[in-house]
Amino acid sequence: MHRSSSLPLTGGALALAVLLAGCSALGPVSGPGTTSAPAPAVSLGAQWAGAAAVSALPAADPSATRDWWQGFDDPLLPVLVDEALAHNLDLRAAASNLSRARALREVTAATQEPQLGLGAGAGRSRSGGRSGNSLRVGLDASWELDLFGANAAALAAADADVATADAMLQATRLAIAAETGLAYLQWQGARAQEADAQTSLASQQETLALVELRERSGLAGGLEVEQARSAVLQLQARLAALQQSQTQALNALAVLTGASPSQTPGWLEAARARPADAVARAPALPTLPQPAELLQRRPDLQAAEHRIESQLASLSQRQAERKPSLRISGNLGLQAATLSALGGSGALVAGLAAAIDWALLDGGAGQARVEAQQAALDAARIDWQTAVLNATRDVEDALAALVSAREREATLQRASVTAGEALRLARVGHEAGLTDFLNLLDAERSALNAADALVGARTDLASSHIRLYKALGGGWRSPDPDARSPRP
Repeated sequence: MHRSSSLPLTGGALALAVLLAGCSALGPVSGPGTTSAPAPAVSLGAQWAGAAAVSALPAADPSATRDWWQGFDDPLLPVLVDEALAHNLDLRAAASNLSRARALREVTAATQEPQLGLGAGAGRSRSGGRSGNSLRVGLDASWELDLFGANAAALAAADADVATADAMLQATRLAIAAETGLAYLQWQGARAQEADAQTSLASQQETLALVELRERSGLAGGLEVEQARSAVLQLQARLAALQQSQTQALNALAVLTGASPSQTPGWLEAARARPADAVARAPALPTLPQPAELLQRRPDLQAAEHRIESQLASLSQRQAERKPSLRISGNLGLQAATLSALGGSGALVAGLAAAIDWALLDGGAGQARVEAQQAALDAARIDWQTAVLNATRDVEDALAALVSAREREATLQRASVTAGEALRLARVGHEAGLTDFLNLLDAERSALNAADALVGARTDLASSHIRLYKALGGGWRSPDPDARSPRP
């Protein structure tokens, strides 16, 4: 049952006092921020498990304030990342979500202010054979008093939604910057591997021509010819796969920078003019923050915390909505039967009223809404805990991958030199008739595999740095506790 009354202002105060006294039957009201802390506790270690493994690696200057992509020795990477941050469609959508959240916050704030409207009307009625006119013009005002904090809680939830959208915008910026860097490294790595494969293919084709000549001279059999031809065909297939990888990386970069994959990017010509083996080298490592600092550095964790704040404020709002609401309204205007009479002293009308609404019996709907909101708050807290654990895993995975890539690069560098020397000796021996053709093919295959693996290790090493920067919340910028919108 829903009861509503319109009372004169003098009698409304007494009725209101009695009504408010009866509210104690519903228990205490939790206003915004009066329940438990928004962010639940998560057990984090004092140090990263992989910190010791990277402690021997070169460290960045702690006073550096560059964005991470400016530390790579590649002039095109900052251009690409800045292009993506300026034109990426996901970023534009996230910015629109932030604008929408801000506008909705203003709507919520505006509904809590006194409302004033201007109205006018005209009517004609007939009763008992008599007709009459009615003209009215005046002002109508109303204001709902926030007795139990429902409106304040709604505004707090809207503020938290704005903070969430802002944090998600920064999280998107961080992800787009990282994805752009990774796609560029993938393109660079495939291009360097293609250059090695092209060199090996030219050598294999020369070998095939030589073996075919030896076969016609009776100095080689058909087996050697087929082996040489198979090696050439395998390299051609390898080249096709590497070209596909480059095309896919270019398509990814086009989408990331807000362009169509069918368009030729302006930076591509300059990139192809550089040596094919110019894979971007990663800068020195940032100083690793403490695990607890991750909560202030990563925007996705900040967004998850703001979602808790929003759900907490919404819970307070649902609890306060079960209490009475008081609306004060008034009007001031002129009313008469004719236009000329509107200016008379008797045309002035004024009114003031107070309306109290309180759902005494609602079949349990109000309590159910509170319980549903409590469940939403619990889910938001669990999501925050999950996000924190996943964030720490991202850092530990990136640290482990970084150490592994560094070790593999050093080992494969030596292996590539050894394989190149073995290939040189095999060629000399084969030309002198001291080494059979199968050994030469094995040496060429080993040299190509070693070069290919070395390029892959260098690409993985640079990619591991990017993933670490992303996992840490972006580069080695020191987080500003007063900044709500840190750059990625």
